Amino acid sequence: MRRRLRYQVAVSLDGFIAGPHGEYDWIVMDPSIDFGALFKEFDTAVMGRKTYEVLTAQGGHGAIPGLDVVVFSRTLPAAAYQGVRIINDDPHEIVAALKAKPGRDIWLYGGGGLFRSLLDAGLVDTVEVAVVPVLLGAGVPLLPPGASTKLVLADQKTLPVSGIVALSYSVPGGVGPAPRIRYIKAAKTLGKKDMSTGRKLPRPTAAKKRPTKKGR
Repeated sequence: MRRRLRYQVAVSLDGFIAGPHGEYDWIVMDPSIDFGALFKEFDTAVMGRKTYEVLTAQGGHGAIPGLDVVVFSRTLPAAAYQGVRIINDDPHEIVAALKAKPGRDIWLYGGGGLFRSLLDAGLVDTVEVAVVPVLLGAGVPLLPPGASTKLVLADQKTLPVSGIVALSYSVPGGVGPAPRIRYIKAAKTLGKKDMSTGRKLPRPTAAKKRPTKKGR
């Protein structure tokens, strides 16, 4: 199967992927998310300039361990760093060429403008969102205005600790179907704890057998 381009992001309940000034401190962590397993599904990440600048604000050149990072920008000069390429070429041509090569799936890391452009070009294969239970009121939208696209639900999981709902959708006509959500750790069945309080759940006790009367 050809490589899929997968838009995989966290989004607020009211549809924003970042706050008005690019804030992302509203994204809560959930212990059941296995980020190692998630990252192993990809070998390449593509993103726009604004998303890239969020990464570089943390220091370095925006490298993501285990992934080749491709940044599309009309303002940053073309450059190459360890694990990172900044490209001024047409994103449609570059992404189409990446999808034609062998390898793991490609992570459309952000932002919304690049998503809109690649979606309109028929290059996005899945939309996978982690809906965080927060209302930002304003910010960077998941998708800028444009044509509508119907999606097909492939999988869904609810994370009780954080209240996050993970959703995986296929884009009709794309390379699909969308993958099942496999990066959520399975809850342990032995010594289960209440997910909200951390208290151990009582185990069911076996009913005592009544003694049977022996025949006289």
